[in-house]
Amino acid sequence: MNSIAANQARVFWQLFTELSASFRTDRNLPGRIQKRLASERRFGSRDRRLYRELLYTSLRYLPWVEQLQARPEAEAWEAIVWLAAPIPALRALKEQLPAQFAGAEQSVGAKAKILGVSASLLPEWFVHECPGATGTPEIDVLHTRSPLWLRLQTDAPQAVLGEFESRGWSWRQLPAFPDAVELLGDVDVTQTEAFLAGKIEVQDLGSQLVLQAVAPSPGSHWLDACAGAGGKTLQLARALGPQGSVAAHDIRPAALEELQQRARRASLRNVTIQTNPSGQFDGVLVDAPCSGSGTWRRSPHLKWCTSASDVTNAAELQKTLLARFATFVKPGGTLVYATCSLCRSEDAAVVESFLAGHADFSVDDLAHSAAAARFGLDRQSTGLTVWPSTHNTDGFFVSVLRRAG
Repeated sequence: MNSIAANQARVFWQLFTELSASFRTDRNLPGRIQKRLASERRFGSRDRRLYRELLYTSLRYLPWVEQLQARPEAEAWEAIVWLAAPIPALRALKEQLPAQFAGAEQSVGAKAKILGVSASLLPEWFVHECPGATGTPEIDVLHTRSPLWLRLQTDAPQAVLGEFESRGWSWRQLPAFPDAVELLGDVDVTQTEAFLAGKIEVQDLGSQLVLQAVAPSPGSHWLDACAGAGGKTLQLARALGPQGSVAAHDIRPAALEELQQRARRASLRNVTIQTNPSGQFDGVLVDAPCSGSGTWRRSPHLKWCTSASDVTNAAELQKTLLARFATFVKPGGTLVYATCSLCRSEDAAVVESFLAGHADFSVDDLAHSAAAARFGLDRQSTGLTVWPSTHNTDGFFVSVLRRAG
């Protein structure tokens, strides 16, 4: 290890030690990490990216890192560098790794064998909730860095892609998703002309797939009952077109203010804010608050800050929200329930509970079968699961229900 790498290792372990007390308790840990890195005047942007990636890697593999800490510091440091994503800021460090890591298989099982670690990377309660995530390829993908997906919000996508090309960026698109672009590499889109003009939105493809599975009719009128900052609201507004409309509701004023700003930037005039929704709609989207287990790739700290009781509490809230907002669905209309959780208690079990008490609603099997066939989603009796491994996304669950009428 040269002197530069030795200094980087020393700084990393200082940061790790300082922040470690919050690893299993602070759901706002990403903000704490960002603030801590920003406070170091000696850090340039490249340094911040490097230490952020190493800290996030430590969170993804936290039980392993805690085992590795019993070994010589240099050995543990090399393991974390090897486990980290190959972003440009880490290239020099990865080139200095011992030969044993060169070309090594990247599955979780192979990594554990190479490092000689045995601790489980998944909380026991999650293994019970989502046994499908414990095998290959899901467990491997869950422990990789999440990609940067964009949603094109323009009728002239080539102009947007041309700007990316002029910046030397690489990207990929999937034939089934013409409005989705995965940017490759460690880039910042927020200062691009396309972003500032509202022609792109940062939105994971898994999130986009929720409404892709629904295929709402242009010209219809919808309520987004848990709109948040509006990622799905804007996608829905564009799908409905100028003759349709979206009423956005959320209990958080700051989130709704951000939504309004994003809608203005995108020149979407068919979005309104309803702090107290009234009337009935062709469709209602309940994108419910959840444990967030589907987002562990981008928010790995949530693995360790979430307990089984948190999942139970989330499920009770979800049942309440679904029952409340179902009353806003017109006869013959659509009710969509979605989470970014992979936990059965928050997904299928919530839908089953709702259907048991609402005989006028039923599962839209046609919508589910069509989306499963078109997009390669995992279909169950109550809905669809977007597994992270299918299209390199976050994990989501969506259920499309129809009201009799």
